[in-house]
Amino acid sequence: MAETKATYNIDLDAHTLAPPEQANLDQLLQVCRDHLEEVDEQMVSRAFKLCYLSHEGIERASGEAFYLHPVAVAEIVASEINIDDVSVVAALLHDTVEDTGVTLDDIEEKFGEVVSHLIDGVTKISGVFKSRDTKQAETFMKLLLSMAEDIRVVLIKFADRLHNMRTIQHLPREKQMQKATETMELYAPLAHRFGLFNMKSELEDLCFRVIDPNSYKFIARKLREKKEARENFIEEFMEPIKEELEKQGFTFEIKGRPKHIYSIFRKMQRQQKPFEEIYDLFAIRIILEDPHSKEDCWRVYSIITDWYTPIPKRFRDFISVPKANGYQSLHTTVITKQGRKVEVQIRTRQMDDIAEKGLAAHWKYKEGKKGSETLDKFVHWVRDVLDNPRPDAATEFVKDFQLNLYQDEIYVFTPQGELRTLPQGATPIDFAFDIHSEIGERAMAAKINGKMAPLRQKLEIGDQVEIITGNKINLNPDWINDVVTHKAKSRIRQYIKQQEREVADEGQEIWEKRAKRANVVISDQDLMKVAHKLKFESTQELFYEIGKGNFDVSKLLKAAKQFTGKGRIQKEEKEQKKTPITEEEIQKTYIDAARSIGDEKALVIDDNISNIKYSYANCCNPIPGDDVIGFISRTGDVKVHRSNCKNIHHLIQTDGERVIDVSWAKNISSKFLGAVKIVGEDRVGMINDITDILSKSMETNMKSINVNSDSGMFEGILTVYVDNIDHLDRVITKLHKVEGVKSVFRYE
Repeated sequence: MAETKATYNIDLDAHTLAPPEQANLDQLLQVCRDHLEEVDEQMVSRAFKLCYLSHEGIERASGEAFYLHPVAVAEIVASEINIDDVSVVAALLHDTVEDTGVTLDDIEEKFGEVVSHLIDGVTKISGVFKSRDTKQAETFMKLLLSMAEDIRVVLIKFADRLHNMRTIQHLPREKQMQKATETMELYAPLAHRFGLFNMKSELEDLCFRVIDPNSYKFIARKLREKKEARENFIEEFMEPIKEELEKQGFTFEIKGRPKHIYSIFRKMQRQQKPFEEIYDLFAIRIILEDPHSKEDCWRVYSIITDWYTPIPKRFRDFISVPKANGYQSLHTTVITKQGRKVEVQIRTRQMDDIAEKGLAAHWKYKEGKKGSETLDKFVHWVRDVLDNPRPDAATEFVKDFQLNLYQDEIYVFTPQGELRTLPQGATPIDFAFDIHSEIGERAMAAKINGKMAPLRQKLEIGDQVEIITGNKINLNPDWINDVVTHKAKSRIRQYIKQQEREVADEGQEIWEKRAKRANVVISDQDLMKVAHKLKFESTQELFYEIGKGNFDVSKLLKAAKQFTGKGRIQKEEKEQKKTPITEEEIQKTYIDAARSIGDEKALVIDDNISNIKYSYANCCNPIPGDDVIGFISRTGDVKVHRSNCKNIHHLIQTDGERVIDVSWAKNISSKFLGAVKIVGEDRVGMINDITDILSKSMETNMKSINVNSDSGMFEGILTVYVDNIDHLDRVITKLHKVEGVKSVFRYE
């Protein structure tokens, strides 16, 4: 610590860097010059030197010098988010307070109060909460609270996470999964909310590469194989449009790019179709240069629909009604004469900048000023989500927050015509709470577009909503399943707990009167043990059931008498002779055993392991060759999941310490269940041909087949016994060749 402090006292302006470090500084300064409006090069240089000196001698997991990480984060802040030089300085120093002897007071003395505040916002909470999940939730809440004061905090955090994900391959597999899952569930959707489309998409792809490497590589390879054909198609599609735009005097740029790998995978999953049947794999973007206006976007739309047939349901006007993050564009999907669907986006250059950079594009920091109206609305939304968060509900907070981030938005109107933005799936109850908490609490009924409607009815884009209220609180605990906004969920939960407390108080009063009449005296601690014996998690739960009339207080009286009598004393004497073993000790024993098996602490799965129990998760049915990860249950068994399994992602978030790296042995003699979905023409003999291929040509046993046919087509799910993923791939290839089969793919 003292050495770092001494290093800090060096005159940073006069300090000379060695050639390699000077080259890195020169590169950073050039990036700042290229992408920022103003740069205080002296301040950035001093921050670079402090960053280098305070982290000197420290290495990352990759073996490279640690200071290169904050430098990379600073370059992302400058080039990909384009904020300001103060943010670049904060990015350079964001790890110093947490990892070195430099203090916030030191930072403030040398670089000012704003930089110090930004670094404090980015610094992680450590060593306060034992539960990993709670710790993560609390850290995230602190991040958002800081953001609500200065949005640059979260933008720097995005850059930090992006660089960590770009270099994640150097971490152990368990850490990779934890980091990728957290990023996919928190940071990527928040980046989406900020309108940082490029960053959100890259984060998702980087996470997907960790979580499901096989699917990632498959889609990436398919995209590479079709690159030339894709470029030729875009050229052919745009040729008549280009000519017409030039003839009418438009200045424009056309971009045609494939959709991101993760978004293609999600489309395959959602539609249950193989890659070959996903046609809108890319979007064409037409960007109008200044001084073109939004009216010109409509003229371009008219030209496109003169040449190609639009699909009405796929048209979205984000120019008249922008998204909450400021995104503006016209979206349409058209069909070519060959029947191919093509998504086209039309926007001005300014709209494109906001689409790429999000809120950061129009958040220019000057002393004492704030950004745009759009940004103010977003910050208001964050503050609303953080309204009175309970310290014991951090995990609930994150869950609700994710829900609001992930969902698409709908736009609805008040009776006065005011526009309100809500998550898709919102009901009039959400709308009522969005207007005011008191309106939500007293809501009795709703009118949607002038007609009476249930409070639980889902709202649609463009609905005009009126809430009819009563004089008293009318909250219904059942509403918890009908609302999607954090504000509504939080208030209804609070109401439910309040109701439960009142019922529990009544139950406790019933017990105390009965115990007094029976002369039973028992401490709160012993009563808790009795409650556990009666299969209740707490005395509060026990009292609640008594208050509701679901549990006879006589049973509690009988159990309490037994506990305070001789039976208890004999039992305690017997238990004292045993050596008590805590659950933590059992857990540690099994975790140590599991981690000690196999090469480099990886659990190698084969038929010869005798000192550890393991099984394959039914939720995802892993097959040798799948990328897998293990989870140690409370009984010590290892449950093997596919790394893209949703359940394992939840377990990583809640019990990260139980996750272990696992790998397949080279020779496994067992058979595994795999499922394929097959779609084709419903002809006579089709099922026979399929079963013949499996049993005779492939020597593959089939467990079951479920087939549905409609209008001359059939869909079937085949469950087969296979050796590994290669065996399943061969089955899929062979079934593709059956006459009339249109598609075959692994069924999830």
